[in-house]
Amino acid sequence: MTKKLPSQFTIRVYGLIINDRNEVLVTDEFQLNMKMTKFPGGGMQFGEGPIDCLKRELLEECNQEIEGIEHFYTTDFYQRALFWDDYQLVSIYYLARLKAPVQFRVSTSTFDFPELINGSQSFRWVAAELLITGEFTFPIDKHVALLLKHYLISQS
Repeated sequence: MTKKLPSQFTIRVYGLIINDRNEVLVTDEFQLNMKMTKFPGGGMQFGEGPIDCLKRELLEECNQEIEGIEHFYTTDFYQRALFWDDYQLVSIYYLARLKAPVQFRVSTSTFDFPELINGSQSFRWVAAELLITGEFTFPIDKHVALLLKHYLISQS
């Protein structure tokens, strides 16, 4: 019997936002009734390109414009989507900087919101050398966190 392969793709686009202290922006969220730590970004909509998607997502999530956008990584292995059995996930990551001034609250602690309700979100900066792959929820983010950590340490 032949195994049925996924028949749909979902494309996610994420920003690897780096500040002048070599820190990376991460988001802690409560979505789909679960806690998750990931890079800021989200799903690409039909009719938009990846960079347009990233710009839209950063405006939606943190009311923030970005600049200096450079491709960093696109998924180069098979990843079934976590929440949909019949979908293959493709994730695209871009290095970017925030346009000053910062328009959102940045916390120093994880999951810094009053209640675990869907849609809760907080942001924090993590030093490049302190990026821990196990802190991230999703397999591709774990992989990219390790790549990013090596990249940022080699740049300093």
